[in-house]
Amino acid sequence: MESTFKPFSGPFVWSGSDLAADDTWVIALSNSEIREIDGALTAAKSGGATWQTVGRENFPLERVTHTLSSAAGELENGRGVVKLTGLPVTKYTEDDLRLIWMGLGRYLGTPVNQDCGGQMMRDIRDEAHALGERYGRLTNPADGAEFLSSKARTYSNGELRYHTDRTDVVGLLSVRTSKSGGLSKIASSAAVHNTILERRPDLLELLYQPIYRSRLGEEQGGEAMVYPLPVFGVRDGKLTSHYSRTYIEAAQLLPDTPRMRDEQWQALDLLAAVSDELCCPMTLEPGDMQLLNNHVVYHARAAFKDDPGSGRQRLLFRLWLCMPRNRALPEDHAVLWGSVEADSLRGGIQVEDCRTVRI
Repeated sequence: MESTFKPFSGPFVWSGSDLAADDTWVIALSNSEIREIDGALTAAKSGGATWQTVGRENFPLERVTHTLSSAAGELENGRGVVKLTGLPVTKYTEDDLRLIWMGLGRYLGTPVNQDCGGQMMRDIRDEAHALGERYGRLTNPADGAEFLSSKARTYSNGELRYHTDRTDVVGLLSVRTSKSGGLSKIASSAAVHNTILERRPDLLELLYQPIYRSRLGEEQGGEAMVYPLPVFGVRDGKLTSHYSRTYIEAAQLLPDTPRMRDEQWQALDLLAAVSDELCCPMTLEPGDMQLLNNHVVYHARAAFKDDPGSGRQRLLFRLWLCMPRNRALPEDHAVLWGSVEADSLRGGIQVEDCRTVRI
């Protein structure tokens, strides 16, 4: 029987080889733009601003705003991925880098909370110890093993599987690299969608149906510990895909969650395999700023190893940005996003909706 789903077309449908062949999504900051950023940093600090309080009004930019506006257009209407390069991170302190990154973020969009504590910028680094205790965990009833939340895994040096974040755009500023590993991988969720449609339309249909996720750790809070949400959705002809296998696996550890069928696991397995086939791998060098539209791009990270003795300890600063002129989302996505209308303030984790959940 012919599938009711159709393939997507447009610049947001790409493979890793496509990005390698056309690197116009990579934007190198010019010397004059870096000087302008330095001037904005000086102005902000002289006015007493910190990264928590900086805004456009005290981080004055002119030339760089055109670059950021172009990047925002590419994120929503182009490939959904931009990499800015060339920020000389070694000349700044970590606090100055946070101020710069938040200042640039304010020109791109509106930063939103990344956890129940109102965290607006997250340090992505290996914290190594007691991650589950600090950031969320469950116990697998089958074997008693610890199951780490997605947030806890972010603070580890382990692999992060393909996923999206709960915001229009995720931005990463690379400050330091690890001794080895840590490769970033991104994949067009629309290209993944099209490939699954071609190979297994029956499994694609399952990815348009609700799958239960847990709010464990990063998404803790809300009216219920679990919520249903499809992997793929479309509104006004625009795709959105919100996906993290960790949240789905966590939900399956809770006794009242409807059980996943074998075919649903097969669909998720195929999604992961196709993402890896089509991905663009990249090493984020110090000074690189990776920006991804979560509606159309999956991202993953390979495991890494630090070397504290040499100072080679991986560190990135993460922003979650709600973007101006963002797309409308399907109605059933309100359970996660809040507002689903176009050009609305949404995403992130609302502090007032958070509550402690003990399992």
